[in-house]
Amino acid sequence: MKLDAEQLDEAASMFAALADPERLLLLLDLAEGERCVSELVHSRAAPLSTINDRLQTLFAARLVKRRRDDVHIYYSLADDHVLVLLRNVLAHSAEPF
Repeated sequence: MKLDAEQLDEAASMFAALADPERLLLLLDLAEGERCVSELVHSRAAPLSTINDRLQTLFAARLVKRRRDDVHIYYSLADDHVLVLLRNVLAHSAEPF
């Protein structure tokens, strides 16, 4: 497989965004379906600013997408690749070494 430098940088950014357990938990919440930011604040019991920072990191890494509905912002997984990636990394992490 031949990859260019830009594609490798994008992939590295995605893995960097996944390197935080709290961001992984947000992705797992979103794996269940689209969520409003306020729902994520409630489910994660974290300050709004913290959730926003984590979501921004995931958005910048193209792992989530967002949409605005009036004053509410909703997040969801960017696509099915993210769900497969999550499932694979969690399954692999559970395997004995």
